[in-house]
Amino acid sequence: MVFASLTFLFLFFPASLIIYYLVPKKWRNIPLLAENLLFYAWGEPRFLLLILFSTVVNFFFGKAIGKNAESRRRKCLLALAVVIDLGLLVFFKYTNFLVASLRLLPGMGWMAQTEIALPLGISFYTFHVISYLADIYRGDAPAQKSILRFGVYITLFPQMIAGPIVRYKQIQGQLEERTCTSAQFVSGIRLLLVGLAKKVLIANQMGVLWDAVKASGSTAGLLGSWAGAAAFSLQIYFDFSGYSDMARGLGELFGFELPINFNYPYIASSVTDYWRRWHISLSLWFRDYVYIPLGGSRHGMRVTIRNLLIVWVLTGFWHGANWNFLLWGMYYFVLLAAEKLFLQPVLKKAPVWVGHLCAVLSFLFGWMLFALTDFSTIGRQFQMMFGFGGLLPDGKLLYQILSYLPLMIIGAVGSTPLVKRLYDRTEGSRAHCAVECVCCVAALLLSTAALISQSYNPFLYFRF
Repeated sequence: MVFASLTFLFLFFPASLIIYYLVPKKWRNIPLLAENLLFYAWGEPRFLLLILFSTVVNFFFGKAIGKNAESRRRKCLLALAVVIDLGLLVFFKYTNFLVASLRLLPGMGWMAQTEIALPLGISFYTFHVISYLADIYRGDAPAQKSILRFGVYITLFPQMIAGPIVRYKQIQGQLEERTCTSAQFVSGIRLLLVGLAKKVLIANQMGVLWDAVKASGSTAGLLGSWAGAAAFSLQIYFDFSGYSDMARGLGELFGFELPINFNYPYIASSVTDYWRRWHISLSLWFRDYVYIPLGGSRHGMRVTIRNLLIVWVLTGFWHGANWNFLLWGMYYFVLLAAEKLFLQPVLKKAPVWVGHLCAVLSFLFGWMLFALTDFSTIGRQFQMMFGFGGLLPDGKLLYQILSYLPLMIIGAVGSTPLVKRLYDRTEGSRAHCAVECVCCVAALLLSTAALISQSYNPFLYFRF
């Protein structure tokens, strides 16, 4: 992973950008599609035919749905396309889980456990094609006439494997014609380097601390368990938001405006507010293509709660094929339903810090359900967080926690808008450009040095 990251950063990315801009503007989709496919083949060569199959099949389904706009056939076409897309997703992502679960039932031990590999980014590009077809069916967007442009949309390498989830109608015009001004280019480089620094300098280090807490087992104690929960919370935020920043930055360099995926979720004033700020593109996708079509909140509280339950069961399993992800989804369903039923009026009357504290506690406990796949380990972690495992960890872990404490404080501050507000205040000043250049160069050098020196460099959301 480290070698691949350096190769992408210093070879694939600059070469792709140079080739892209050497080609006349009206032909740039050709090298971009080739670069997208090369990127995917580099990471997952055995599944290149699968993403090509999905692209071609959904292109023709989109055209067929568009041509039958006034016919009843379009509903059948949409249903068939969605069945194919979700069928592929279920087969590759959930077969192993379903077989393993069935083998636990009495009399089912004869079944052989399957070992089907998960194609890179399949959850994301499946949602891309479903939203594309649904928008054509609703009349919100026309069917794409060029398979080249559609291929670029599905395989666009900055966001193909870990989002954000980009709706076709959001970049429809950019697929046909796009420009990148000098200001956009500078903004793209800045976003790319900010995302890289988030991932390499903060997320990876917090991951090391979280792994140490996990490895300590029941000896972590109260302090260690809470430090571990905080470390994983910072790891997954800076990992995923860092990747989203890099995706948006790369998109800008190629002339695309990709949607913002995070809006400082850790300053949320409630659980509802938290999910309006975290993984925004996924929340909006489930809202627009599941929650609202089911009736949303238009038919009374009972239907609203039912729809909320369906959305969160699907959200949980979308993140991973394991029972802990369902538990994580149900956990947030209960909290969000409680806010809708009775907590929202209480939180509005309470001081702001009360709602914020509730949101912080909700994601600290929630991330433990997400990170730990074994229920006994989850139970042990919660016991320690409630003080049933001693106060302090062993000396080695305590030393490690204290040594990471400055970085945890930096991460906590960095997850708030404070740094951006300070940055915005310097805009327009004489020192602004110089400070920005120094920070970008420092981010690149420090991230490169960290990548070379460390072997720990996972992207958490690649597995989803």
